Amino acid sequence: MKKQLLAASAAALLAGAAALPAVAQNVAIINGKPVPTTRLDALETQIKAQAERTGQPVPPGLREQLKDEVITREIFMQEAARRGVESTPDFRAKLELMRQSLVISELFSNYQKQHPVTDEQAKAEYDRVIGSQTPPAGAKEYKARHILVEKEDEAKAIIAQLKKGAKFEELAKKQSKDPGSGAQGGDLGWSDPASYVPEFAAALTKLEKGQTTDTPVKSQFGYHVIRVDDVRDAKAPEPPSFDDVKAQIKQQMEQKKLVEFQQALREKAKIE
Repeated sequence: MKKQLLAASAAALLAGAAALPAVAQNVAIINGKPVPTTRLDALETQIKAQAERTGQPVPPGLREQLKDEVITREIFMQEAARRGVESTPDFRAKLELMRQSLVISELFSNYQKQHPVTDEQAKAEYDRVIGSQTPPAGAKEYKARHILVEKEDEAKAIIAQLKKGAKFEELAKKQSKDPGSGAQGGDLGWSDPASYVPEFAAALTKLEKGQTTDTPVKSQFGYHVIRVDDVRDAKAPEPPSFDDVKAQIKQQMEQKKLVEFQQALREKAKIE
C-alpha cells in the first residue's frame, strides 16, 4: 500500500513538472487553445523596433499591455474562424493584396540592409553638394535699396528729388509700397541678383557702388527706384557640419539606391 502511494505521488510530481514548461510557453489558453508566448515576443519586438526608428520611448508596462492585446486578438480570431470569415472570396482577395505588400516591403528592407550607405560614401556626397554651392568665378553680391511705387510718374518724381539732394532712406519710408523694405529705408540687404525678378536684376547689375537708377525700373510689382550701396564677391553660404547632416544624407542616398533597384527590376522584367 505504501509503495502504491509513493508511486502515485511520484507520478503527480512528474506530471506537474512536465506541465510547467507548457504553461511557460503560452501566454494563455483560450477556449482550450494555447496562445504561444512567441506570439507575444514577436509583437513586443515589432513595437520596440518601431519606437527605436521613430525615436519614441517605449511605454512602461508594455509587455503586460501587449499580453492583453494578444489574448484579445486570439478571442476575435477564434470567433472569425467560427464564422468562416477566412473562407470568403472577398477576404482571400484582401489577404493576397496584404501578403503582396508585406512581401514587397520585406524585399526592399532586405535590399537596404544588404546595400548600406557607408560613412565614406555619405562624406563624398556631402563634399559634392557643398562644392556645387560654390559661386562661379566673378559672381557678385549687391547690397541695395529700392523704393517701390505704383506709377511711373511717381518714380520719376522720386528720382528728381534724389538728384536735388533728398535722402533715399527718408523717401523710401514715406513713399515705398514695399512693406518689407520700406520701413527699413528701402534696405534689401546683401543678395544675389538672381534672387530678384529679371527686370530688377538687370538694372541692379548695371549699377556701380553708390549709383542710383536714372530711370524707373518696371516689374510685375510696379516701378522701382534702385540704389546700390555696396558690391562684393559672392560667397558660398556657410554649410552645416557633416556630422549634423550625415543621417539625412544617408537616408536620401539609401532612398535613391532603392529607387534605382526598383527601376532595374522593372527594366529587366519581360512584360507582355
